[in-house]
Amino acid sequence: MALDPDRFRALAGFRHALRRFLAASEAISKAAGVTQQQYQAILAIAAWPPHDSAAGPMSMKDLADELLLTHHAAVQLVDRLAKAGLAQRSPSAIDRRSVELSLTPAGQDLLDQLATLHLAEMLKRKPALSASLRRLRPLDDD
Repeated sequence: MALDPDRFRALAGFRHALRRFLAASEAISKAAGVTQQQYQAILAIAAWPPHDSAAGPMSMKDLADELLLTHHAAVQLVDRLAKAGLAQRSPSAIDRRSVELSLTPAGQDLLDQLATLHLAEMLKRKPALSASLRRLRPLDDD
């Protein structure tokens, strides 16, 4: 299926708005002294369990799955979060081989600040993202 120029423009516009949001997100996180991946991790921990799931507390495997990381990379990420006082591990009450992840009060405070800034940035990008998606919607009909 060949795409017409308007669809290319819509795809390009969407990616441009997304890149601008990601660049702003990087700056927001950096100004707070955390990496993008650390912000994504504390956000994922706070948002767990998924709305449609009866899962218990977040495990290291869950975090790795959520962030598309290897288990080893997730462990290293949590090590850095724990060292910074943003997250903590607790032994699992269900499986002794597993740990449960949670945010510390400092981690929750930082997340509250960062999420507010990220939401404002997303809302600034909403018109461009929405317009691009509206132009792409006809692709669903093909």
